[in-house]
Amino acid sequence: MKSLRLYLNSMSRADQEEFATKCKTSLGYLRKALSTRQKLGIELTSRLHKHSGGAVRATDIRPDVDWREFRSVLDPPEAA
Repeated sequence: MKSLRLYLNSMSRADQEEFATKCKTSLGYLRKALSTRQKLGIELTSRLHKHSGGAVRATDIRPDVDWREFRSVLDPPEAA
């Protein structure tokens, strides 16, 4: 979860709120999850990875998941 904490702390409050909205969650939820070390769901984790451009690594948030099964989420195909 370190990558999520660092990513959020690198942004303004408004940008944090916008990021959370893009990820279909709230900043309050993310902050609470960080402080309680809550295990985030796979879908939210993949959205955090996607909308951070990979700065928030899914493998950091959920090291217990075999992310090879979700490679299309983590490494979307490049536009032709």
